[in-house]
Amino acid sequence: MSVSHRLGGVDADRLHLALMLALTFSTGVVDAVGYLGLDRVFTGNMTGNVVLLGMALTGTTNLPILRPLLALGFFFAGAVAGSRLVRRQDGWSGRVTVTLWIIAALLTAIAALLAFALHLDPETVGTIATSALGFAMGMQAALARRVKVAEVTTVVVTSTLTGLAADSRLAGGTGALWLRRALAVVLISAGAAAGALALLVNVALGVLVSAAVTIVVASLGHTGHRARSAVQEPAAD
Repeated sequence: MSVSHRLGGVDADRLHLALMLALTFSTGVVDAVGYLGLDRVFTGNMTGNVVLLGMALTGTTNLPILRPLLALGFFFAGAVAGSRLVRRQDGWSGRVTVTLWIIAALLTAIAALLAFALHLDPETVGTIATSALGFAMGMQAALARRVKVAEVTTVVVTSTLTGLAADSRLAGGTGALWLRRALAVVLISAGAAAGALALLVNVALGVLVSAAVTIVVASLGHTGHRARSAVQEPAAD
């Protein structure tokens, strides 16, 4: 049985959940690279950047100001661009696939920049890289919002962790969606660990891993979408 047939037989919600969780792992990788390898900048977790920026602006720390500020701005711009690309689209669509390929291409270009040009001008190249990573993660967050997998935003887990606790049986809840919430938390942490380990090899490796994950997600999502469409068309006739 071909991959297309297998994916066509998988429930769309289950497939989309798996793909968004993979992107959550990817975010952890990129954030580790940004924070540990590129001067303490979060490129996916904007809450972290806002907190770091607030502390930096007091002038009592040696925390960076420019890169977190740029990451925030470019994340916002990426979210706008991503929303425009997938506007009026819910679930998976061709626009979602195209947006993921754009993100993958951008991540690949950033990895190449870090691999071959970082030694030439570390400050400038690092600033360009963190800004571009923020843009890519903004696009990813907007895309995840349209795919609409409950409790999986791919870029933050604070609300997911809150939901996990609030709906748990310990809090008198039903424990609904506990598995996906727990997986989102675990996977972003695992991604951060992978990103930190990748830095032992090269600062570009983690970004390249993130690009590879995005390519796989785009390919599987598109294949599954086309397979389901092919099954539904004859049924409609």
